[in-house]
Amino acid sequence: MNSSRLCSHSPYFSLCYRSFIPSSRSHFLLTLPLSRYPSLPKLAPLRAPRRTRKLDSFCSPSISSSMASPSQSQGDPSEARPFSVLFVCLGNICRSPAAEGVFRDIVKKRGVDSKFQIDSAGTIGYHEGDLADPRMRAAAKRRGIQITSISRPIQPSDFQNFDLILAMDKQNREDILGALERWKFRETLPRDAHKKVQLMCSYCKKHDDTEVPDPYYGGPQGFEKVLDLLEDACESLLDSILAKSSKLQN
Repeated sequence: MNSSRLCSHSPYFSLCYRSFIPSSRSHFLLTLPLSRYPSLPKLAPLRAPRRTRKLDSFCSPSISSSMASPSQSQGDPSEARPFSVLFVCLGNICRSPAAEGVFRDIVKKRGVDSKFQIDSAGTIGYHEGDLADPRMRAAAKRRGIQITSISRPIQPSDFQNFDLILAMDKQNREDILGALERWKFRETLPRDAHKKVQLMCSYCKKHDDTEVPDPYYGGPQGFEKVLDLLEDACESLLDSILAKSSKLQN
């Protein structure tokens, strides 16, 4: 990592966080409240923002109503449009990339990967353009799961492009909904977009946890715990989606 991006104020931010240059896209990024993160330093400007990935998925208010009917679909009416899922955590370098990797692996093993649009994002953009945390990638690789996503911040179009937005913890959910409240006054967004935002652990069946904890400060066990929760939740998530959409099972 470039030494000019390191900071001595905080061990977390010194390794992970960096600032960004105001741009035509900077209004997409959520503001990180300094009152909640007093150790956040004033960092050096970052290079010009990279282009975010362009998504071709669709959106709808809920799982049960997300699949287009034959009269609504374009092209072959027998084809169901992809069901789109966005996983979100704070920086998009640990939990949400892992969730994306786990869910991709599960839908591929079930033979329905072509029927899904899967992505991940963060509520802040300090890691934009970075790969996932190497510890998270290594832990997932030991389970045969590849994490190849590139960090990006959540943006207004995500509320249009995705059927389901899954937050890793309650603070993530609050930040996502807070961004939606700000963006809806200057963007054309679905009125019921807030219904798309759910907690990842709400799909867990084998664990009683209500949140996926951030493993950054912990040791290897923390990353294993995250993967355990995500594998549980993602299996149940897929079952739930397939049960409510027979078109995806064909």
